[in-house]
Amino acid sequence: MKPLHIVLAVIGGAIAGAAVGLLFAPEKGKDTREKIARVLKEKGLALKGKKMDELVDQIAEEIEG
Repeated sequence: MKPLHIVLAVIGGAIAGAAVGLLFAPEKGKDTREKIARVLKEKGLALKGKKMDELVDQIAEEIEG
């Protein structure tokens, strides 16, 4: 494997792990989504409520599938 593929695999794994952790976290989904939105906003990304819900649903579908 090329080093770039390894780096991308590690980053993808970290994102998937974080998504699983968030989905199974003991906090309410609304609180978790607000935290995600706040962190993304600090990083310069803005997601509206509907977009955040779509992102969470998409991650959940990928994990279940």
